[in-house]
Amino acid sequence: MWLLVDLLLVGVFAVVGRLSHYGSLSLGGWWTTAWPFLAGALLAWAVLAVTRRPPGAVTSGVVVWLGALVGGMLLRQVSGQGTATPFVVVATLVLGALLVLPRAVPRVGARARR
Repeated sequence: MWLLVDLLLVGVFAVVGRLSHYGSLSLGGWWTTAWPFLAGALLAWAVLAVTRRPPGAVTSGVVVWLGALVGGMLLRQVSGQGTATPFVVVATLVLGALLVLPRAVPRVGARARR
């Protein structure tokens, strides 16, 4: 389940980015933006599988976040897409929020109820 959630959230990141910069959305444009980050997230998921980390753990969210971010930026760079500093900062914050917070919030709520 977490794999699908992560890929969906990375896809949402790409949709919002395309809409905020271009004002419209096409499947090809979305894919151009999304594929590097999706590939990075999938690579991170391979690491999770090998290390047998629980997918819902906050640390697993951090692994997916960093995989999507670093892998995505490296793939954008080698494919001729931009990696301007403001974009890296925004991607770091947004992907971090999207990929880590859904795992962290239920744990914080559970601790508060104790």
